[in-house]
Amino acid sequence: MFQLIGASSERKGGEMLISDKMVAAINKQIGNEFGAFLQYVAIAAYLGNESLPELAKHFNQQAMEERQHAMKFVNYVLDAGGLPEIPAIPAPKSRFSSAEEAVKLSLDWEITVTKQINDLVDLAGKENDHTSHTFLQWFVNEQLEEVSSMDMLLKMVKRAGTNLLFVEDYLARRGTRPAAAAEAT
Repeated sequence: MFQLIGASSERKGGEMLISDKMVAAINKQIGNEFGAFLQYVAIAAYLGNESLPELAKHFNQQAMEERQHAMKFVNYVLDAGGLPEIPAIPAPKSRFSSAEEAVKLSLDWEITVTKQINDLVDLAGKENDHTSHTFLQWFVNEQLEEVSSMDMLLKMVKRAGTNLLFVEDYLARRGTRPAAAAEAT
């Protein structure tokens, strides 16, 4: 038999399918995802300013994906009977010495997000929260794609050196998604 977890004092009425601890952890992740959204917008703006329109387009698409991720978490918390609370989000880095630095920051960010998602999965296991565990599996798979795609993009940018027009051309031909991501869709 399925048992609901007692209602949070923060939510009016109803019972929650997930614990207050899980809600708090997911709320923190909502902030992380919106932080990634803002960081990718800042990177896109930098690349646009550097006259690299395909790279800018790529990071604008990445930004929208991160926003969608945040909204998936918001809607999950609502569906589970919790109250989404969006934490303060630090300002993104906006100035870079090169496109390589910007892409490297993105790869580092995706690796960090992967660890954050894994921590949520671990918490779901400790909480015996099968609902959250199942929900989080989509993010586990998504992070594999995100890290692989960003790693490939960074390798391409490094290989291109100062001639990023090769990367621009590649992204234009691929529809802005590096091959690892394009194959996954």
